[in-house]
Amino acid sequence: MAKGGVEYEVAGRTVRLSSPDKVMFPEAGITKQEVAEYFLRVADGAVRGVRDRPMMLKRFPQGIGEAPFYQKRAPKGHPDWIRTATLSFPSGRTAEEVVVSDAAALLWVVQQGCVDLNPHPTRIDDLDHPDELRIDLDPLPGIPWSQVLEIALLSRTVLEEHGLAGYPKTSGSRGFHVLVPIEPRWEFQEVRAAALAVARELERRAPGRATARWWKEERQGVFVDYNQNAKDRTVASAYSVRPLPDARVSTPLHWDEVEGCDPALFTLRTVPARFEAIGDPHAAMDTEPRGDLTSLLQLSAEQLATEPDAPWPPQYPKMPGEAPRVQPSRAKGRRVPKKPLRTIANSPDQDAALAGLERWKARHPAVVPHLEPADVLVDAMRGRYNTWTRIRVNLEHVPPELHPPEEPPDPDDDPTREWRAQWKGQT
Repeated sequence: MAKGGVEYEVAGRTVRLSSPDKVMFPEAGITKQEVAEYFLRVADGAVRGVRDRPMMLKRFPQGIGEAPFYQKRAPKGHPDWIRTATLSFPSGRTAEEVVVSDAAALLWVVQQGCVDLNPHPTRIDDLDHPDELRIDLDPLPGIPWSQVLEIALLSRTVLEEHGLAGYPKTSGSRGFHVLVPIEPRWEFQEVRAAALAVARELERRAPGRATARWWKEERQGVFVDYNQNAKDRTVASAYSVRPLPDARVSTPLHWDEVEGCDPALFTLRTVPARFEAIGDPHAAMDTEPRGDLTSLLQLSAEQLATEPDAPWPPQYPKMPGEAPRVQPSRAKGRRVPKKPLRTIANSPDQDAALAGLERWKARHPAVVPHLEPADVLVDAMRGRYNTWTRIRVNLEHVPPELHPPEEPPDPDDDPTREWRAQWKGQT
């Protein structure tokens, strides 16, 4: 063991892991060294999920018990064998991001405090044309896991009808991902349009069970997050360890494993044995022909003939044909809001925002018994440089006479407020 650390010989390089005994997952007692050795055991699959893709580093230097920080730019002083690529963002800014191409670079990323990996859907030889469409299924609170799997299996049917192969995996959190390899011929806007077409088709086939609605107040069931295919959006890659107490893993599956699967069974301590026994269910992504989006884009054109483009994320400029980018309950000219919403908390610290929600409930105890799980809207907000949690409450199931008045959010620490006010003044 090197002084203060341990060294590994990986992919022809020596990679040093400092503080190997640091506890990264306090409840499970998982150390930094155990995280590193997990990734070494599943390296073939983990590298496949990120190979040659720029990625933001989501770093937990003190373990998952403290909030991470997000680092788009490669750390200064990184080894000269760590590859980087220059990405441009909707804001017009650029960043030199880390690119993982082998197990040595993967281990180096772990040394930086990363447990889940967040690659872009492009590769360094063509940063303007994604080679992966990503279907991200995000259930509303109270939606059973069986319904998530139902929509995942339905997405397979839709994809196959359009000549595309999907590769399923648990997200490692509450949702589910289907990765669709595509030829790198289409720009981000076209790939997003194809993803939106899938989302709207799923909503059509499973009304009330799947939704393509961007505004949370309009959603029902499982949200198909088409905007994860917009430029500068990422999802956790295959074999990422998610920052949850049980160190759950985003695990690739065969389609015949999807129905009835239990994501709680896939953890840092169980997945290596599964990998060694059955290999990587996504291995064919490296060998099978990549898909053609022509048919899905035709479906998109048919949909856009009767309804506008869905809203884009807030940090993007207004796009041609886009529906008004304002939540329906705040639309101009609406005298009666579509949904009676109250903003409860804004904070970069999710725990602080959730504590604000509990204080609000304590002030309004008569409201609480009427709230359904989906009535508490917890939004992961993302600005140019910051992320934060916004909590709102939908009062539509609360008798009107019990509706509390609007109150200042508690806490009210939206880190982008000043920038957003400036942006609105320019539009």
